[in-house]
Amino acid sequence: MDKTLSRDGTLIAYRCRGEGPPVILVSGALGTAATEAPLARLLAPRFHVVTYDRRGRGDSGDSAPYAVEREIEDLAAIAEVVGGRPSVFGVGAGGALALEAQAAGLPVGLLAVHEPPYTPGAAGLLFKAGCTARLYRLLSAGDRDGAVELFLTVTGVPADLIARMRCAPLWRSLESVAHTLAYDDALLGDGSVPAERFASVTARTLVVSGGFGPASARAATRLLADALPRGRHRTLTGQTRELAPQVIAPVLAEFFTRNVYVGRAS
Repeated sequence: MDKTLSRDGTLIAYRCRGEGPPVILVSGALGTAATEAPLARLLAPRFHVVTYDRRGRGDSGDSAPYAVEREIEDLAAIAEVVGGRPSVFGVGAGGALALEAQAAGLPVGLLAVHEPPYTPGAAGLLFKAGCTARLYRLLSAGDRDGAVELFLTVTGVPADLIARMRCAPLWRSLESVAHTLAYDDALLGDGSVPAERFASVTARTLVVSGGFGPASARAATRLLADALPRGRHRTLTGQTRELAPQVIAPVLAEFFTRNVYVGRAS
């Protein structure tokens, strides 16, 4: 992987594939550049696709204390490597990061996000507050295993599957980035959709949800799309929070092809 320096001096590792209009993929909780590789390979025949390890993950560095602004600067550093006005696709909390970056002024051609895990409403905000408190207690105690289990549980992974995952090599890789769950938690604030801040998102934005996902997630994505000046919502039939690359790839290809003209005009 190649590396670039973020504004605070942190090295951010990235990988490029393909040629064409630039697209940056932003991973969600516990994800790395490798997580986004299957989707990147599907998009590479039509786009110049960049995946990267968010700070604290994979081959990227980290610097304390964490701040959302530092992650925005990381994404800006990747966008500078790409040049122009790249399109961006963010998964889960990576979608929240992409939105925050665009609201802060990151030049973006087109933006797509998949189920940023906002939890609006009184019950949702209370749930988020409880999860945040439990997560920080576990991380403060050095219990990475417990932090990963908490995340998987609240995202709907069955207990028997979590038990099987613990026996697989994947579990250690999840534990290695468990501390970044606090970063994603910070990105989501209190769990509400920050409508006032996102009024500054000028890019045309596609907000995607899965038809087989929780009704609360679909409702949150619709609320998010409504809060964006140029947002629209699309439900992908049969999909859950674990979005199949072969399903989302053609959706993104159709949407991001418009950036060919956006890029030439800018």
